[in-house]
Amino acid sequence: MQVKLLAEGGSMKPGPALSQKLGPLGININNVIQKVNEATAEFKGLTVPVELDIDAGTKEFSVTVFSPPVSGLLKKEIGIEKGSGEQKKYQVANLSIEQIISVSKAKLPTMLCNDLESAVKTVVGSCVSLGVLIEGKPAVEVAQELNEGKYSKEIKEEKTETSAEKRSELDEHFAKVKAVQDKLLKQEKAEKEAEAEKKKK
Repeated sequence: MQVKLLAEGGSMKPGPALSQKLGPLGININNVIQKVNEATAEFKGLTVPVELDIDAGTKEFSVTVFSPPVSGLLKKEIGIEKGSGEQKKYQVANLSIEQIISVSKAKLPTMLCNDLESAVKTVVGSCVSLGVLIEGKPAVEVAQELNEGKYSKEIKEEKTETSAEKRSELDEHFAKVKAVQDKLLKQEKAEKEAEAEKKKK
């Protein structure tokens, strides 16, 4: 029999949901947790889908780990907890095309994509909804450029390393974008507060 779970990479803990699923089967929960944590160690900080294949007779089980969702891999790459929420107004990061290729390569085996290029397009689509710039441009623009074949060379060569020089250019560009966004946020906050003050009077 199969039991599907969502586990924190490398740090799954006992909980009521787990007890409910495994308790009736007479499986040693601590044993399951240990095996799941070993299997998901490389996905630290991410929530990953896990499937337990249990033999009810022998109480033996095997653990299958599925790759985290694309958005999870992107958040890990950037080092953020959540996306923008208002992607048209606020961007959360500026990634290089090499980073996008790297995430696409990690995800490709479990995607319904035929090749790396279509995987890259899917990952770029996730960047649109998270509010992530790519190469200093909105992800929508990069999606268009991909259709025009702009990054075919990098994809063909499976480039996943961003040069230090390029990284610092991207960071510099994002610092400017962020400064403008922060200013806007401050303005909006001040306007909301002023509005609230008016209502009080």
